[in-house]
Formats: sequence, C-alpha cells, structure tokens
Amino acid sequence: MSSKIKEVFSNIKAQKRKALITYIVSGDPDIQTTLNIMHCMVEEGADIIELGIPFSDPMAEGVSIQRGHERALDKGASLHDAFELVKEFRLTNKLTPIVFMGYMNTFESLGADLFMQHASSSELDGILIVDMPPEESSDFNLAAKKANIDIIRLIAPTTSSSRAKKICSQCSGYVYYISVKGITGAANMDAVDVKNKVGELRKHTELPIAIGFGIKDAASASSVMEVADGIVVGSVFVDLIGEGGNIIEKVSAKTKELSEVLQ
Repeated sequence: MSSKIKEVFSNIKAQKRKALITYIVSGDPDIQTTLNIMHCMVEEGADIIELGIPFSDPMAEGVSIQRGHERALDKGASLHDAFELVKEFRLTNKLTPIVFMGYMNTFESLGADLFMQHASSSELDGILIVDMPPEESSDFNLAAKKANIDIIRLIAPTTSSSRAKKICSQCSGYVYYISVKGITGAANMDAVDVKNKVGELRKHTELPIAIGFGIKDAASASSVMEVADGIVVGSVFVDLIGEGGNIIEKVSAKTKELSEVLQ
C-alpha cells in the first residue's frame, strides 16, 4: 500500500520541482491559529507539514523552536490536541501529508499500538522521533508498518557511512538530512559539504532526501535544492509566529517565497 508521502514525492518529481516541507509547533500560539497556519501554508505551496509535538526539553532545537514549544506548553497543548488538530485539518484537506516530529517521552507515553491507533484515526502520515535510534524502535517500526505510517529518520553530517546505511534501511517516506553540525536554525550551512554528503547518502537509499536545519530563505534553499528532493524549513516560521501581529500574512509570504524558488 503506497503512502501519501510517497505519492506526493512522486508527483513532485514528475513536475520537476522540489518539495517544500514546513515545520511549526502544534498549539503555537494556540490550536486554532496552528490550524489556520497549516491551511495558509498549503495555499502558498507547502507540500508536507511537520508538526512539532510540544515537549519540555526539545534538545535538538535552537532557541527559536524551544520558545515555540514553551508557548504551546504554556497554553496546555498536548499530544491529544495534536491528533485532534490533524482530524480538524482533514475535514477540508485529505491530500497534504502531516508528520509528527517530537521526542520519545511524549510518543511512548501512549505506547506504540495505541499511538498508531490514534494516528490512523486522525489520518496522520508519518512520525519523526528525534531521539529514537533504530535499535530502540522495533515496537514503533512494527506498529507503524501495520498502520501504513511512515517513519522518517534523521541523518547528521557526522553520521558514518555504515551507520547511515543502517538508518536508511529502517526508514520510509523520506530521509531527513541535517545540513549543519548543530541545532535547528543554525546559520553555518556549507552548501558544498551538503552536496557531497547527500551524494554519499544516495548510495544507501532510493528514498527522497529532504534537507533541513539551516534553511531560512530563498537564498539558502536555492544553494542546496539541486541535490535535494525537498527542503525543510522551521525556525523562520516559528520566529514569525513568536513575533505576533499578523501571523497568517507573514507566514503566507514566507511560504510563497520558498515555494517559488523550488519550482
């Protein structure tokens, strides 16, 4: 059974463009605004949306996204709210894949089977658990496969070739390549190094490769887009949300800017 994520990447490849994957935190600044942001992102060209699941210690995140998690938690946002948010989104959008990105503590609180039951009923498409290595994810792997939900995995610039091969073998949907040695939003992306590393990574997988962690605008997106199947952009959106004001207008403009450069 083909996943929605696989179908989207197949369509994008046929259109000879790159995927725009946008990241926001579920419940930041509140659930209704998150829903509105999701819809406006799709309208302006987002192909896949990653929803960060609020957590008290998001260790892979930079200051921007940490603050997004804090704002959501201050409003009482939970994993349950995120599932309900996806259900609400699906009332009018059945096509755009949604991926939950978060940390083991939150996901494991339900257990793999119950988590996947909720994921299936809300029509979630994938999960990316930042701190879940392949060796500790057999339960989630099995439950996800049964539910036809993709498990996306991160590969860092420091990941060895043999380790990358193992990670890719237990991944579906797409591989998320971290473009910088650091946290989300880091500014020290080396486009040449990214191109070389992604070229090596393609020896280990036929899955689409999405590049993220150091991409903020059209210039940084265009610097790596030729070697990527998609780009992931998060911190800049979470910053715009944190600024307040006319959030929808600002997020729409940024999404459009990024989408246009990937055509």
